[in-house]
Amino acid sequence: MSLTIFSGIQPTGRKHLGNWIGAITQYVAGQQRGDPAIYCIVDLHATTVAYEPAVLRERVHDTAAILLAAGLDPERCILFRQGDVPEHAELCWLLASVTPLGELNRMHQFRDKSIAQRELVAAGLLLYPVLQAADVLAYRAGEVPVGEDQREHLELMRDVATRFNARFGDALLVVPEHRIPAVGARVRDLQEPERKMSTTGGSEQGTVYVLDEPGAILSKFKRAVTDSDDPPQIRRGEDKPGVTNLIEILAAVRGVPPERVEDDLTGARGYGDLKVAVAEAVVAELAPAQERYRALRADEGALEEILAAGADKARAIAARTLADVRDAMGVGAPR
Repeated sequence: MSLTIFSGIQPTGRKHLGNWIGAITQYVAGQQRGDPAIYCIVDLHATTVAYEPAVLRERVHDTAAILLAAGLDPERCILFRQGDVPEHAELCWLLASVTPLGELNRMHQFRDKSIAQRELVAAGLLLYPVLQAADVLAYRAGEVPVGEDQREHLELMRDVATRFNARFGDALLVVPEHRIPAVGARVRDLQEPERKMSTTGGSEQGTVYVLDEPGAILSKFKRAVTDSDDPPQIRRGEDKPGVTNLIEILAAVRGVPPERVEDDLTGARGYGDLKVAVAEAVVAELAPAQERYRALRADEGALEEILAAGADKARAIAARTLADVRDAMGVGAPR
């Protein structure tokens, strides 16, 4: 039985190590299993907070180039820009009819972002999870690779699909399953390990960007917050968030269990050895993609061709789902 994989990635902000481990490497691996594997740069989502239109277009190209540099192959997956497939927006509206307002009000992301919005709390911010549900349900995807921070939205998505099917017809929509990486699902800020690495809420020195120069990566890891244990203990634990974060990053990049990292560093002289080991592994991991990125990003025409071709493929799939949904709901002329 074929498996459709879908995931969307924001074009806002510079892509960081948390995006790389939690999403981008999963996308590349998903090409082996997805039939099809569908990846979307969600520019419609990006309009729910303050932004500059010209910058948004630049960021879409940045994100497309990073994904391709990481190993996405347009011949083995569908890569497109959300705004090029209007079925997403229409399905969002239709799904809103089976989405309780109270559930949207309780979403952590809505509460956090609405507090941060001083001038305007947009209605689109409230409906963000419904559009996210439409993104996935339009393709009847069975699997959604996401980071730990998206678990709440994924559960809402599942509820929306289940509620829609109960109201309008069993199995019209596929109830998706999440795929959260076992290691590195929530990469932490290197300076404030109690919070996740982020381009919007994190610290500059605590955020490792995919396109950072090797020297900057080494400097950030060398300054990473650990703890005051004497002698230093290289182990994971809730009481050691900084050290745990470094161990899990190294494990994710090396593709080994965290226990293996702990064993390998048993004879380390201290946290300095751990920091250098993580930095060197991250530099080696990102270097090939950084090199490919420079060539890809320089050709915006080629990027647009890839996104347009992906949008054509995506629309062919999403249009079938939307036609079924409209017919079941009695919207528009009958088929």
